[in-house]
Formats: sequence, structure tokens, C-alpha cells
Amino acid sequence: MIVKKLAFFFVLTSCLVLCGKSAISQTFVATDGYVEFISTAPLLEFKGTSNNLAGLINLEAGEVDFYVDLASLDTGNRRRDRDMRQVYLETDKYPFAEFKGRLTSDFDPGSEDEQPATVEGDFTMREITRKMTVSGTIQATDEGIRVRAGWEILLKDFDIDRPSVLFYELSDVQTINIDILLRPHDEN
Repeated sequence: MIVKKLAFFFVLTSCLVLCGKSAISQTFVATDGYVEFISTAPLLEFKGTSNNLAGLINLEAGEVDFYVDLASLDTGNRRRDRDMRQVYLETDKYPFAEFKGRLTSDFDPGSEDEQPATVEGDFTMREITRKMTVSGTIQATDEGIRVRAGWEILLKDFDIDRPSVLFYELSDVQTINIDILLRPHDEN
């Protein structure tokens, strides 16, 4: 886990250095965002959640990058977590899910109103990448920028077998929601 976090900070720092000094005041980062993967079956729903969503937004370049260590997802049931990680997501082999793209909607950082946001990019899980358009909101706050978004994926698109619970097979459609407060990056 420590190695994965160190790798993230190395990648994040490298990205910020490549952005250049002029973009630093327009760059926002976080490592403590919330993400949930919602699974449903008839008469049943459960969530895998994590407070380890990492993100970067460079407003000057319009770039966004969010990812989560899938082993940090918690459903509240140890056996289900083990099965999810070992059997379905294979987190030892494919540890991360990532969305990387470009902000395609306008954002006024001077407004404190929640603004609609659209991002086009690539969602990667299990080394399989799919192009997506994600809608949500973005809001300037005293602390930084808050992003909330949600989208759906199909398990079959990422070569994941549909788990079954008792006599029910989970839906192939999974809903992903994020809520993250990104703070201004300070080079010092």
C-alpha cells in the first residue's frame, strides 16, 4: 500500500512539474476524495466505497485525472470484499481504476455557484480503456474546487464476470459516483 501511494505521489509530482510554473496556481490536487461503486440485483443493493480517491485538475490546460486503488474499496462485508478484490477485480494484478480526460464545459472559478461540468476522456480498469463523457458539477469554494460526478459502466466492458448473491445475479450496469475537494497545489 505504501509503495502504491509513493508511486502516486511520484506520478502526481512529475505531472505538476511538467505543467510548468505558470500552471501551478491553476492546479488543484487531492488524495482523500470519496468514490462509490454501486451494484444492484433484484431487491438488493450494495456499495463499495473508498475515501482514497486521488485527483488532479489543471484549469489552465483543462485536464483532469482521477484514480482510486481498488483494494481500498469497502462494502462492509469482509467476505464480499475479499471476493470482489480477488475474484472479480483481481486487485493484485489490476490495482487501479482511473478516469483521465479534458474538461469540455466552461468553468468560472470566480463564481461560488455550483456549475454543470462535462468531461470527455478515458476510463481504465483492469488495463481496459473505454472512452466516456461524464457529467457532474464543479464549484469553487474557499478551500479549493469541489467536484461531484456520476456515470455508469458495464462489467462486461472491463472483462469482469457478473457476481451472484444467493439466487440473484448482479446487474451488469455499475454506477460510479465521486465527491472530491481538490485544493490548490502549492509548489513550496
